[in-house]
Amino acid sequence: MRTTLAGSLLAAMMICGPTHAADIAAGKAKAELCVGCHGENGISQMENIPSLAAQPDMFIQWQLVFYRAGARKSEQMQPVVEQLNNEDIRNLGAYFAQLPPPKAPPDDKPDLSKKGAQAALGGRCASCHLPDYAGTKAVARVAGQRQDYLIKALHDYKSGVRSGGGMAAMASVAYSLSEEEIEALAHYLAHL
Repeated sequence: MRTTLAGSLLAAMMICGPTHAADIAAGKAKAELCVGCHGENGISQMENIPSLAAQPDMFIQWQLVFYRAGARKSEQMQPVVEQLNNEDIRNLGAYFAQLPPPKAPPDDKPDLSKKGAQAALGGRCASCHLPDYAGTKAVARVAGQRQDYLIKALHDYKSGVRSGGGMAAMASVAYSLSEEEIEALAHYLAHL
């Protein structure tokens, strides 16, 4: 585990290093690998698959490094990340970060959103994800994310299935949430 983490950190340092600026056009070309699941322009139409549009650059890069190093597991992602070098990861991060975020659907359950806002306040979600939940640096954008994916992610953190960056903080927050709070929080964030 320490070897995997050390390898992940080394790869991340290489990605973040002052080598050269990311190439957004190359990132867009490489993102063709992602369209089948994450959708055109990074907006997912598939259940339990996140939208990548407007995710922070570093968040995308870290997640790809975690997948590539095996710290995050996914049968679907593994064959994709095996094809990526550090430059590809840097370019993909820049490409997805500059895309406009998904448009939130109309809120058909404002009472549920109110409960979700209370859960977000209680979990201090804005302290990492920012008050507008747009994320920053290596912290995910959760505003406008797919509701089904947010529920899945919270369950994965709560059960310890998901690892990688933010694991300790997210596991602690998710573990204390009831099923009703998870549903409300996901609904609230998805409709921002």
